[in-house]
Amino acid sequence: MSRRAPRQLSLGIRLDDAATFENFFVSEPNRQLVEHLRQSRGETHQQYNYLWGPEGAGSTHLLQALCHQADDRQQSAFYIPLANFHEYSPAIFEGLESLALVCLDDVQAIAGNAEWELALFNLFNRLRESGTCLCIAATMNPRQLPLALPDLLSRLLSGVIFSLQPLEDADKIRALQLRARQRGFEINDEVANYVLQRNDRGMSNLFGLLERLDQHSLETKRRITIPLVRELMGWSAAGSQSEVL
Repeated sequence: MSRRAPRQLSLGIRLDDAATFENFFVSEPNRQLVEHLRQSRGETHQQYNYLWGPEGAGSTHLLQALCHQADDRQQSAFYIPLANFHEYSPAIFEGLESLALVCLDDVQAIAGNAEWELALFNLFNRLRESGTCLCIAATMNPRQLPLALPDLLSRLLSGVIFSLQPLEDADKIRALQLRARQRGFEINDEVANYVLQRNDRGMSNLFGLLERLDQHSLETKRRITIPLVRELMGWSAAGSQSEVL
């Protein structure tokens, strides 16, 4: 990520180049949250934000978008997915108070681990003193976390807390079309709906399929149609004669 955060690279964690605010489909239930994050510049009332929602709702995308935004503003930022906390040591939190932004993903993974909870509690205190912005994401409300350290819960409840709502099917189609346009091509409603109805509906999986379709379209020099989708996925066309291609 940023040249000002070499520790990110030393951990082997790379931000997704596509994880930007411009590339995030904003459904109406999430509009206030996204606008709040985009406008955050480190003011006291915005210093700490907590996002929670189910897997695939987009919290990882938003945390990484914050890091890209910080980089564009010439600010140092740090992102870590705590779902992989067993690969690190709590010492990873040391010195982060020197940065402008810290983003911690999947915080629910360390709930109940006394060593990591204490490290996060101490990090909270240091970031508050230094004025460093902190954004945390988890799959559950802070009150639902099985925390062993009561003081940590009070810290987690001290900021702006948003519930990130997963996309409805109609919005998933719009999100696929937005991502396609960002990649330089178009998919119509019929193709997008066909993909959605016959595939795992998690957005990361859908976006991965979209990238494969783009590559297959380029390689075969064919536009993206239902027959092309079936060809790539190995789906049978039996019983699909009625589909408009």
